[in-house]
Amino acid sequence: MESTKPSVDLVRSLTDEHVLRALMRHRRLTRAELAVEIGISKPTAGESVRRLTELGLVADTGERTPGGRGRGRVGSYYALAPTVGVALALTIAPEGVVAESVDVYGDTVTRAVRPIDRPARPSQVSSALRAAAAEAGAAGGRPARLAVVGAADPVDRATGRLVQLPDAPFLVGELDPVAVLAPYADGPVVVDNDVNWAALAERDSVGAEQLRDFAYLYLGEGLGCAIVNDGQVRRGGAGLAGEIAHVVTAGPGGRAVRFIELFEELGLRLSGSTAIDTERLLDSAAATHQTIGTAVSGVVAAVVALADPQEVVVGGSWGPALIDSIRAATARMPRQVSVRPARLTSEPVLVGVRAEALRRLRSSVTASSRPERTAGRPA
Repeated sequence: MESTKPSVDLVRSLTDEHVLRALMRHRRLTRAELAVEIGISKPTAGESVRRLTELGLVADTGERTPGGRGRGRVGSYYALAPTVGVALALTIAPEGVVAESVDVYGDTVTRAVRPIDRPARPSQVSSALRAAAAEAGAAGGRPARLAVVGAADPVDRATGRLVQLPDAPFLVGELDPVAVLAPYADGPVVVDNDVNWAALAERDSVGAEQLRDFAYLYLGEGLGCAIVNDGQVRRGGAGLAGEIAHVVTAGPGGRAVRFIELFEELGLRLSGSTAIDTERLLDSAAATHQTIGTAVSGVVAAVVALADPQEVVVGGSWGPALIDSIRAATARMPRQVSVRPARLTSEPVLVGVRAEALRRLRSSVTASSRPERTAGRPA
């Protein structure tokens, strides 16, 4: 009869992962504290610390607990070894490239920023990406374990390449961030659209259980939408779900117009670009705001019909400022939905990218403690 007891290797592996996660939460612990935190014996905690130290994942900090003279034995504090590495969190936007080196505790170790001209060309963005990644990653002393990227352009979900669509306001041409960043990361380079990352950051700021089905409208220099269903972003077959620029909606005088074309008709595009002039839009007359609000309501109606969101969240550089005009227009829709401004307003894209980079970094560290990952290593 086959035994149902877990193997010794599996038990050790699970214990080691619990130890690593405890150190991620508390930064430093003694073996006795680890035993209490995880609910294991002190000898078991000590053996796990020994194994993880040999793997280079845990290190003695050199700090000691008070002890001696009747106060008990002196305890050694252990922490994750500096060699567990970092992850890169990067954003590519009209404002420039931002790269952060994030450690396993979620702290930003270094931050680098590189400007980008408008309109952006792939060669210039590639150079900015390399420079920012090199500077941000320098603190680790070696390539990051992985990189996560948010880009203000459509992203091909199969390849991670940025795709130029008609009237896309940012990147003129195609860019391959995976290839550009490969020398700066030992592991995967994950790329997604900026609005998707902002939506996930919004979900987490509210609470993943409270906000599971919603649409995130990004209304800024560019136009975008993320659809979150059952807590997950829905990207579509090619990764282009939510590209709302070409949705037909109501324009001036009630005429049908593609959403992106509305801003050209209203004279609200940046000179020589399809990008929306946010400053001029915000300074425009109330009647213009009402026209834009009506157009946005047409987009919301399309999203509601197709995705049935619990609510619609409006983010971006001008969307929240026009929330009253948008709400007034959506109130006339046959199917009603709650419309509110985004709660998270400070660097929402980077917040989402950083959170995913941290999640993947921690998973990578715990996975490296498993026997199958270390089998065959030289002694």
